[in-house]
This record gives sequence, structure tokens and C-alpha cells, in this order.
Amino acid sequence: MWKVLDSWIQRYFANEEAVLLSLLMLASLVVVFTLSDVLAPFLAALVFAFLLQGAVTRLKRWHLPHTVAVMLVFICFVGAFLLAVIFLMPIVIEQSANLLAEMPRMLRKWQAAVLLLPEQYPQFISEQRLAELMQYVTSESTRVAEAALSFSLNKFANLIGILVYLILVPLLVFFMLKDKDQLGRSLSELLPRKRPVMNQVWLEMNIQMANYVRGKAIEILIVGASTYVSFKLLGVNYAALLGLLVGLSVVIPYIGAAVVTIPVLLIGYFQWGSSTEFLWLFVVYMTIQILDGNVLVPLLFSEAVNLHPIAIILAVLLFGGIWGVWGLFFAIPLATLIKALYNAWPRNEDEFEAALDEAVSPNDEGQLVVELEN
Repeated sequence: MWKVLDSWIQRYFANEEAVLLSLLMLASLVVVFTLSDVLAPFLAALVFAFLLQGAVTRLKRWHLPHTVAVMLVFICFVGAFLLAVIFLMPIVIEQSANLLAEMPRMLRKWQAAVLLLPEQYPQFISEQRLAELMQYVTSESTRVAEAALSFSLNKFANLIGILVYLILVPLLVFFMLKDKDQLGRSLSELLPRKRPVMNQVWLEMNIQMANYVRGKAIEILIVGASTYVSFKLLGVNYAALLGLLVGLSVVIPYIGAAVVTIPVLLIGYFQWGSSTEFLWLFVVYMTIQILDGNVLVPLLFSEAVNLHPIAIILAVLLFGGIWGVWGLFFAIPLATLIKALYNAWPRNEDEFEAALDEAVSPNDEGQLVVELEN
């Protein structure tokens, strides 16, 4: 047993770079677990820096100086952010407030529809069971409303912290874009000079991360805008709020689309009931989801994220449970990083096979068979 374990260690950790990679990964996990809240502005700035680096590179190809290209891209970024805050956020906030104000009417309508179930389907649900269900739903609704109010008050109390983030994140983005090469050299000086595995993983992840962040940002804009325009043309209430939710849902593959479908259909049902308009809403929404999954995602990402759907869902569940919102956003890049590390990890296959042959000799095999028969 110990020989097999020793041979496995020799296979994967005989290389010094493999040991260093393991220590770096362990240190990164410790930092993430202990300082995730503190690092939130840095991570947000890193995402925006990856998103904007492509525009800086394209401007430099047009023979613009690096500083000028960074300034132009940064000004456009700040301008787009201010436009979103000035024009989009008030609409979303207003529609969210209207939706909260209309929730009691929706709840009463839902209760009236549910009370008819014992008469229509007495073989499936009894009045006693329905009363218990209604009491449970009412208590849970009250709890959720109290939690929402408490959440709002807490966020209002942390308004100064939010304002600090609004100033800190753009500054970090600017310096990440401006001093990208200098920061890269400083980090490389901390690592060994000969690092073929690290270089291979870094090159692959740099391309993967940039493609993923930019592609995901474009996907959010296209899906959110098309949803808003479609819902507005159909006359759906809270079109801006639903468009924002549907757009942000693409950050979480598979799970996000399934979760956001519930509020879309509920708002449509409470507005129109079982009518032709509700059917059209369902058809249009499903068309957007189908086009997103079968046309937009392959077009934007192609082979950039070559992971099995099961691996993606497991990554979302694992990193989302560990790291919250940031874990959901970085689930696919982190899964891609693990895959890249596995593919590039140095292995001593010959020594491992020889150690296994030595560890499991013919006499040992015969003794094992005898022990199993007895």
C-alpha cells in the first residue's frame, strides 16, 4: 500500500515545479476563503480589466500610444457606466418598487385560485391540507418581506462603503490597464525562471479568461436587450426589470435560465392569466433562450470553454457554494483552470509503472488471491 502511495507521489510531485504549483494553489485557496470580502473590489476590477483589454489592444494596433489608448477606453467605460446608472437604474428601481407594492394583490389572486383546487380536484388535495399549505406560504411570505426590508436597510447603512467601491474599482481598472506589462513582470520575478508548466497554463488561461469575460459581457447585453425589447413590444409589466434579470441569468449556465423562468412566467400569468398574450410571452421567452443556447453561445465562445455540461453544473454548485456570487461568475474559468492544470501537470509515467510493477509482484498477487479465496 505504501509503495503504491509513494509511486503515486513520485508520479505527480517528483517535479519541483509541480510542488511549487501545489503550494501556490493551496495559498490561493486560503486567501480566497479568508479574504474574499476584502478582495471583492479587486476581483471586480480584474473582470473589467479583462473586458477592456481587447479594446486597448485594438487601439494600439491602430498605432495609438499605450497611454492614449488606455485613456480613451477608460473614458468610454466610465461614460457607459454613468449612463447605465443615470438612465437604467432609476427604471429598474422604480419597477422593483412597483412589483413589491403589487405583491399583496398577486398573493390574493393566487390564494383565490388555490382555494378552488379542493373543489376541482378533491381526489388530489383536501381542504385541511390546503389550509396548512396556505398558512405555511403566508408565514414564509411574511418572513421574506421582513428579510427584504432588513436587507434594504442594511444596504442603506452601507451606502458609504458602496460609494468607496464605486471610486476604488475604476481606479484599479485604470492602473491594471495602464501598468499591465509592469505588473506582469513584477509577478514573474517572484517565480522561478524555468517554469514551462506555469507558462503553458498562463498562456492558455489568459486566452480562455479574456474570451470568457468578453463573450459573457456581450451575451448579457444581447440577451438582456432583446428580452427588454421583446417584452416591451408585448406590453409585459416590469419589462426593464425582467430584461435585467434574464440578462444576468446567463452568468450561471443552465441554472440561471431555469431560475429566472419562474418570475417571468408568474408576472405574465398574473397580468394576463391563461390567455393568448401569456402564450405569446412563453413562446417569445423560450425562443430567446433557445437562440441564446444554440446560436449565441456557440458563436461567442466556440471552443474557448470546452467543458462537459455536467462539469459546468458541478463547477457552478461547488464554487458558488464556496465563494458566493463571485464563485458563480468564475465557476467556468476556474473549472477551465483545473482542466488546464491537469493537462499540463508534469508526470513521471515510466517511474510510476515501474514502481507499480515492483509494488505488486507475482508472489504478492498470488498471496492476494489466496487471501480472497479464504
